Amino acid sequence: MQVRRGGIYLLVSLVTGVATVLALPLFLVPRPARWWADRHRDRAGRLLGAADPRRTSAGRSLLWLPVNVVTGLVLGLPALLCVGNVVVAAIATSLWWAFTPQERPRLFIDVPVPGWGTALTLGPLQILLLAAVAYVAFPPVARAHARICLEVLATSTTEQLAERVAVLTRTRADVLDAHGAELRRIERDLHDGTQARLVAIAMRLAVARQALSDTPRDEQLLEELLRDAHEGTEAAMTELRAVIQSVYPPILADRGLAGALTAVTAGGGVPTRLDLGDLGRVPAAVETVVYFAVAEALTNVAKHSQATTAVVRVRRAADRLSVVITDDGAGGADDRRGTGIAGIRRRVLALDGTIDVDSPPGGPTTITLELPCGS
Repeated sequence: MQVRRGGIYLLVSLVTGVATVLALPLFLVPRPARWWADRHRDRAGRLLGAADPRRTSAGRSLLWLPVNVVTGLVLGLPALLCVGNVVVAAIATSLWWAFTPQERPRLFIDVPVPGWGTALTLGPLQILLLAAVAYVAFPPVARAHARICLEVLATSTTEQLAERVAVLTRTRADVLDAHGAELRRIERDLHDGTQARLVAIAMRLAVARQALSDTPRDEQLLEELLRDAHEGTEAAMTELRAVIQSVYPPILADRGLAGALTAVTAGGGVPTRLDLGDLGRVPAAVETVVYFAVAEALTNVAKHSQATTAVVRVRRAADRLSVVITDDGAGGADDRRGTGIAGIRRRVLALDGTIDVDSPPGGPTTITLELPCGS
């Protein structure tokens, strides 16, 4: 198994090294270069069992280009020659007679195969020797290439700090903007809705009080005023509950994150399966973000995706909480089209989390959230 994995890894490294040379103008652009470097880092991480979820910096991505070419050719070409000569030996052993004397394959680089004696002795010998070389060399050489890849693409402490500062600066601005917008929304809801209703109630009660002091009393007018005041009070209470729920949903306090997500998925417009792991104690801020993110995502699924099913999977690993929301709809979700993903992204980034949206045209759509939930 290790020999096969190592051989495939080296052959793919050879191919990617050649591809890097052929597509060099494209990979000199930062975004494609980072994508290319991330693919190599993921492949190397899988081989060594040391996956790293962070993206590669632009500088490291460009540095990897010449290293990829050199290491891919130097370490991958011998692997190709080894595998290729095993194939040649297999053909020479069994099919040497099918070629003309001038076209017959040669063993051990330049030994012709004139008959069955040579074919049945030198052919298997070449296969065994090259198989032994592959068994001994492929796994350590592949691991060496993978370690070089991870070492070159590993972000230094200074780069990590600079990237961290940049992310915090960006998310801080987003948080301030989102906070200001949220305050304006709450103020507008209270001013235009609840406050206006309370003013109307006060006016009706004032008229009713005046009517009580008048003689004769108009009982029908009093009944209408008190009925309107009662209905206005109930409407104002409903709006106040809606405003409070938008700040911190009471269902989280009453039933916890698991219960709240169960209610959201059960009440969605699309049949949704909820897969919950052992979440433990989750900070209130993280619970709120997860609740609103799932609710908004499922609302988008029902309104825009034409999906027939959806799945919400929530898992916790140490101090990280992951949420994966998948649907079988038409795909094409985009922050810029006002589908609510931008709001989810702002909430997630505000808590130093990450969000990835994979929604190709035709679907499916997968939204992956990663949030810190350490104490």
